[in-house]
Amino acid sequence: MPDLTTLPWPLPVSAAVFVLAGAITVAGSVRLAGVGDALADKTGWGEALFGVVFFGLVTGLSGIIMTVVAAGSGQASLGYSNAVGGIAAQTTAVAVADAFHRRVNLEHAAASLSNLLSGCLLISLLALALLATYIPETTIAGVNPMSAILVAAYVGGLVLIRRAGAQPMWQAIATAETRPDVPHNDNILNQRSPGWLWTNFAVVGLLVAAGGWLVALAAESVVETTGLTAGFVGAVLMGAVNALPETVTAIAAVRRGAVTLAIAAVLGGNILDVLTLVAGDVAYRQGSIYHAAGEQELLATTTSLFMTATLLGGLLIRQTCGWGRLGFEGVLLLASYAAMTVILAL
Repeated sequence: MPDLTTLPWPLPVSAAVFVLAGAITVAGSVRLAGVGDALADKTGWGEALFGVVFFGLVTGLSGIIMTVVAAGSGQASLGYSNAVGGIAAQTTAVAVADAFHRRVNLEHAAASLSNLLSGCLLISLLALALLATYIPETTIAGVNPMSAILVAAYVGGLVLIRRAGAQPMWQAIATAETRPDVPHNDNILNQRSPGWLWTNFAVVGLLVAAGGWLVALAAESVVETTGLTAGFVGAVLMGAVNALPETVTAIAAVRRGAVTLAIAAVLGGNILDVLTLVAGDVAYRQGSIYHAAGEQELLATTTSLFMTATLLGGLLIRQTCGWGRLGFEGVLLLASYAAMTVILAL
């Protein structure tokens, strides 16, 4: 019987933990989609803003824990690549969810000013994280000043998104296939009290976060026992599991008709993944996590930037249908992620 209290674990144990954590994440995320849809209606925040803030926080918890555990044990590259690799994988989730929305391209149906602004905020945060890598390394109490700037940019961006949603100066043209963000009266969870919904949301979120902790431990074991690079394990293996909450939530939301929430959940999770770098920077005591990023980590970062810009293009152009029942952006997202995976594996 292997000793599971110390790392590294045997490879079969690490693989089993990956599968178990993935199953927990899938089950929890399906539940989150229904409860989150009801809370978006109850709070009056709407699917887009609720998805970016609360779904981003809850689905991002597993990624935060993965990065903190990895960075705290000195595996800065593993923690960094998990964050940016998760963004790339989660953005690909939009194309996956699009395949479940048969009527029309998902980005056409989910036209939303808040989702567009969230995409802009994500690009800004990724650019700041990338910029930190090229600025001379400086830390205050072991933390890079860029971490504080990222948090300030996040808070400021949310304020602007909330204001723009209350008094929009731009709106998408409504078509027969546009799905407006309105309360879903057929959602049985809407009959539950806000207190019950919030408690359920928090408990399931913690369960998903626990899965993230297990994945981080398993990933460290894989790096040590297989000789695979931290960039590949973090960006591809951990990133894929990190993306499970957003992927499953997006698919479940689409099947419930909450298409705006589907896009918002992905963007919200991505934004929180950038902020996981802040948590990782605090946990990493040997210096700045941004300067621990190597070529593979920077590749994943720039790929995430390109994929986010592609998604924004899809939301603006709003094809009713495109290549292979997906919009042009869906095909490009899948191709970009596949290319990144191949390059990291070489």
